[in-house]
Amino acid sequence: MTTSRIRRTAVAVAAAAVLPFSLAACSDSGKDEASGAGAPASSSAAAENSSAPADSEMTPDGPFGPACAGVPKEGAGSFDGMAKDPVATAASNNPALSTLVTAVKKAGLVDTLNNAQNITVFAPTNDAFAKIPKADLDKVLADKDMLTKVLTYHVVGEKLTPKQLENGSFETLQKGMITTKGSGEEYTVNDSSKVVCGNVPTANATVYIVDTVLMPK
Repeated sequence: MTTSRIRRTAVAVAAAAVLPFSLAACSDSGKDEASGAGAPASSSAAAENSSAPADSEMTPDGPFGPACAGVPKEGAGSFDGMAKDPVATAASNNPALSTLVTAVKKAGLVDTLNNAQNITVFAPTNDAFAKIPKADLDKVLADKDMLTKVLTYHVVGEKLTPKQLENGSFETLQKGMITTKGSGEEYTVNDSSKVVCGNVPTANATVYIVDTVLMPK
């Protein structure tokens, strides 16, 4: 009996000694799990907030601008169709560029533009040409040398990205210089002509459709 009581007493003492440590271990484990579960969500949210750029800082990867809405959704004049043709041919399939196409044909520049590689064309819309008094426009269209100078002033001998237009200065095929400014989806050329549909790909060029004809300085 004495031996049995001693054993029971020893077991009780041992259990009393071990229990607090077991409870402490469980408590610490719960804290670790809780903190472990919360930490990734917090750091993930912080990472997203720090890495996500503001919309105004993003440069577009594809065509952009209000006039892009007027581009046909299908066919040769669509963005997909224009991407398959060289630039003069692609422009001829866009109804908003018919005056430019007429001018290019009068100047004999169709083959020049179609055969060039990796160029950028700032293409004035019909409305851009309409801003020029008719008498002055007719005079330019009738003078092949002058017309060639005006048209080649709209062409740069490299493909330009929107990022390059943010604060750029580029030599044209006419040998004059143009300057560009802007960000996001709003850019101007020579401080006067706005890009209304930009970053349009063709088989050999990038096109920025503009609302004002650029005149050589």
